[in-house]
Amino acid sequence: MGDIPLPKLARLKPATTPRINPLPEYLAKNRLHTIYEDTKSVLQVPWMGVVTMAFAHYQEFYDALWGGLRELAGSAEFVTACRALRSYTEQRVDILAPAQITGDLNAIGYSDREINEIREQIEIFSHGNMPYVLISTAARLLLEGVPLSSKTNVAPFKGHHGPSTANRLTLIEAHHADAPTISVYEDIKSTLGLPFVNTDYRALARWPSYFQPAWGNAKQHIQTAAYEEAVTSVHEFAVNLVLSLPNPANLSPETLKAAANKDATEQEVLEVVRLFQWLLPGLVTNIALMRHQLKL
Repeated sequence: MGDIPLPKLARLKPATTPRINPLPEYLAKNRLHTIYEDTKSVLQVPWMGVVTMAFAHYQEFYDALWGGLRELAGSAEFVTACRALRSYTEQRVDILAPAQITGDLNAIGYSDREINEIREQIEIFSHGNMPYVLISTAARLLLEGVPLSSKTNVAPFKGHHGPSTANRLTLIEAHHADAPTISVYEDIKSTLGLPFVNTDYRALARWPSYFQPAWGNAKQHIQTAAYEEAVTSVHEFAVNLVLSLPNPANLSPETLKAAANKDATEQEVLEVVRLFQWLLPGLVTNIALMRHQLKL
């Protein structure tokens, strides 16, 4: 008997951008603070992604989703999948061959130490975005009625797999950014068709004279046919990874749909999930572009 073909999941942006309600980490109290800290601890990331903050707005939904994925997220199988997704994304970006900007930064006064600090920030996102891609993909599959694997055995991951976070994230919010940075933020939103600027860009805007040319360089690739093909292939790779992973908590479409319907409507939650599951393959591709710009 041949292999059973994997279900197809088209890359899909909602026709109308849904309202999202992410609560920033510094405002999270009591139960929500505990959930945020647990998510970060298990994923070994130093920030709560906008995606999971937006999901956590729907309490019953996120309880079911995170409760169903938590054991998997702490497993060796999940870490291996994240590494495979990152490797695949970077291979696709290498084909796009974005221009190097290290020499331009040196020319305006950046030292090797400063450029290495930027590389360290990019490394945090290059590593840490991958679990968010897989979580959002699992959520969309389940809400669209696609069951995950019937395999349940996983091996807990022991040790640390993330990069150093000594160079902590300092986010440049729009209300304390200078005019040129705000202009870049508006261009990012316009170019990507999003109502918000992801954490990654707000962290890299800490170096405005780097951030502006880095975004300008990346933008040259965005919305080209080669870029769209790369992002779509990253999406498909993530879908296949999620469907191949074990499902130790036996999280089912029925369970997740029922939880979503306790918070709002299943369709409302699905639209939010679709938005993030659409944007994240593009985000990881863009961060890989920026990593390539500073490649040693």
